[in-house]
Amino acid sequence: MRAVVQRVSGASVTVEGVKKGEIGKGLMVLIGIDEEDTPQDGAYIADKLTGLRIFEDDEGKMNRSVTDVDGAILLVSQFTLYGDARKGRRPSFIRAARPEKAIPLYEKLISLLSETLTVETGEFGADMQVALVNDGPVTILLDSKRLF
Repeated sequence: MRAVVQRVSGASVTVEGVKKGEIGKGLMVLIGIDEEDTPQDGAYIADKLTGLRIFEDDEGKMNRSVTDVDGAILLVSQFTLYGDARKGRRPSFIRAARPEKAIPLYEKLISLLSETLTVETGEFGADMQVALVNDGPVTILLDSKRLF
């Protein structure tokens, strides 16, 4: 599982002109699911997202998590995070999980995160418009399979 995590002061996702999810302070998370991912990958990402200390404390140091600041998460599925553009000019998405595998893992991740946080989402597989204000800017990459 791969995530692009952005600390935001606000974010929203719209599908066909209808706002599907919106948060204030929190994390905007684009999530990609690999064909080989398991529920353990989702548990790893959920733990990282809820504990990631990228919000400032009273001294201005990144020392607080999204749960510490009563923030929320906007979780948006994005299979293109597994795009491989090393060859040619058009990315290959062969590693991205098919919907029949990805949807249950995506829903499980939502469930895990919802145990401790407010979670808003887009619509799996839809053409979505995402708007956000990246606070900092702070952007972190997470991957359940490898270290950066």
